[in-house]
Parts: sequence; structure tokens; C-alpha cells
Amino acid sequence: QVQLVESGGGSVQVGESLRLSCAVSGTMRRIKAVGWYRQAPGRQRELVATMITGGSTNYADSVKGRCTISTDNAKTTVWLQMNSLKPEDTAIYYCNVQTDSWSGRPNNYWGQGTQITVSS
Repeated sequence: QVQLVESGGGSVQVGESLRLSCAVSGTMRRIKAVGWYRQAPGRQRELVATMITGGSTNYADSVKGRCTISTDNAKTTVWLQMNSLKPEDTAIYYCNVQTDSWSGRPNNYWGQGTQITVSS
């Protein structure tokens, strides 16, 4: 069974930094991509950052220049470094892992989420 466990969230002031971690465990097929998404109250879940196999990354415009996604070589841990946090970054942050599947459609796995609250 695949498990994703996020940590590192918290309450911070504007301008501060946080580093989120996602521990990935379990038996799974080849990982195609890892990512971080977030969901603020009353809003849909949105992409924050993704990294595909090979290392290419993609960031939401709202976090470009302030966030960095990274993993270890085995992809057992996924990090999201967030700097210069703003009140609009307040949300629950979810870790995502996407893998190959027998059906050809990728499997998506999600963590339970970690809360970030940014106060001015």
C-alpha cells in the first residue's frame, strides 16, 4: 500500500519560510511525477509545483521564484521549499505521486495534507 505523509506545515508571518516534506513509502510502479498541490478554503485544489522523471519542474505563476520542489534520488522524500510566504499562500498543502499503471492511465496517490497559515 502506498503511503504519502506530509510534514513541515505551520503558522508563520509574512515573509518567512517553510520547508514541507513528504515521505513516500510502499510498493508502487515507476514514478512518473511528484508534486505539491494546495487547497484554500472555498477554492479548488491547485497545482503548486511538479517534477517529472528527468528532473523538469513546473511551478504555478503565483509561486515562481519563491518555491523549489526537490526529491532524493530514490524519490522516497519530496520537499517543497517555500520562501517569502504571503497570506495568499494559506492553504492545505498536499503531496502527490503519479505512477505508471497496467491500464495505461497513471495512478495518482495523495497525502492527507499539511496546513500552512501565513499571517500579516
